[in-house]
Amino acid sequence: MPPSTSSSSLNLVSKCIVYPEQSSTIRKLKLSVSDLPMLSCNYIQKGVLLTYPPYSFHDLIVFLKQSLSATLSHFPPLAGRLTTDPDGHVHILCNDAGVDFLQVEALHLSINDILSPTYVPDCFKQFFTLDRTISYSGHSKPLAAVQVTQLADGVFIGCTVNHAVTDGTSLWHFFNTFAGICNGVQKIPKSPDFCRNTVFNSNAVLRFPPGGPKATFSGDEPLRERIFHFSRESILKLKYKANCGGLMGKHPSSEVLGKACNGSWKTVNGETNGLSNGKIKNTNRTAEISSFQSLCAQLWRAVTRARKLDPSKTTTFRMAVNCRPRLEPRLDAFYFGNAIQSIPTVAPAGELLSGDLSWGADLLHKNVVAHGDATVRKGVANWEKDPRLFPLGNFDGASITMGSSPRFPMYDNDFGWGRPLAIRSGRANKFDGKISAFPGREGNGAVDLEVVLAPETMTGLENDVEFMQYVSAIV
Repeated sequence: MPPSTSSSSLNLVSKCIVYPEQSSTIRKLKLSVSDLPMLSCNYIQKGVLLTYPPYSFHDLIVFLKQSLSATLSHFPPLAGRLTTDPDGHVHILCNDAGVDFLQVEALHLSINDILSPTYVPDCFKQFFTLDRTISYSGHSKPLAAVQVTQLADGVFIGCTVNHAVTDGTSLWHFFNTFAGICNGVQKIPKSPDFCRNTVFNSNAVLRFPPGGPKATFSGDEPLRERIFHFSRESILKLKYKANCGGLMGKHPSSEVLGKACNGSWKTVNGETNGLSNGKIKNTNRTAEISSFQSLCAQLWRAVTRARKLDPSKTTTFRMAVNCRPRLEPRLDAFYFGNAIQSIPTVAPAGELLSGDLSWGADLLHKNVVAHGDATVRKGVANWEKDPRLFPLGNFDGASITMGSSPRFPMYDNDFGWGRPLAIRSGRANKFDGKISAFPGREGNGAVDLEVVLAPETMTGLENDVEFMQYVSAIV
């Protein structure tokens, strides 16, 4: 009988506060129009699973504490606390108050125990601290924390960060820097940009009830969570199908896919993220439905089928987009904070399912392409007229929310003895219909989708041949 993946046997070995190696030269940073709505969200929880280090676990803990201290000197807001001024504006006070650091043992669990189950085991929820913590709590609690969990044959490093302080781009910049310093990097390649003179800076005030906001979703509903892996070739087939629609009578060969798609993961402005292999021949690059949009449309249709919605029911696919490259002039790629907006795409369930993949993919594509500088600024202006928290959740039973990104450099986190074996998240911000996109470990355009659904919907998705034919074993 395999060992239990229950969290009951986890043992807290030690807990301490890690302070920045150097004092902050920044006094305060005001939360922006993109930061403030996240104050009702849970802290972000993301972590990496690694093989056992080539030295003692005691030495690893020492190295990690030293590296974290050095990293915080480059990211002083994460060692601070939130504060609200008399006018109601919320700031990050860069006061070097430090972050929590926990050492935990789960010696009854092996790497195989936690990666082999079909569904993500509950033990991952215990690999992160500050669980169920609302970002507004950063007024009194640390804005970041690191938990290091020792397994029988590996280690999980879980990072928890206040979502009103960082988005995914800034989180992974911090995580990569932390890993790099632990691996001996003397000078970090890219420093975070703390400039607040941006379109997101505003005098608008978001008012809160006494005691602060609450989460906008329950967090207690029964859920199943599973990682679905999509190889580069499967995604290229979906992309070809989305772009060619009814013209495609059968799956094309890899050679045809390569020529037709000119590589994968083009951004909407025609640039590539370094994963493309061929030369781009299409001069009107925003006319092409991207690989990720094609994959999202495939998921949207399949989950809608599994939910068995009334054909007239409006279904929503909500996608978070990075606004840094969409603004004119562009924000620095390493702008620190939230620089995201949510793009909702809606369609009646019947129409979404009666058409082919290209119909839904085209809806997503047009919305993403249209989200340029003017749209970003319009979104800021609309929020300033009506300041509000981000309504995270699935309120009508017909929504999907896509977070994270396969472009994030998650597998670049080499702490000194090799790349991660897997990326996992904690309990934070999960509800029926919450999806997170991770890059596949093999790279080259592969994607892992972390899918969270009601149990009966997950069963329907797993029995959906049209969806599952593109899913492959995790490499």
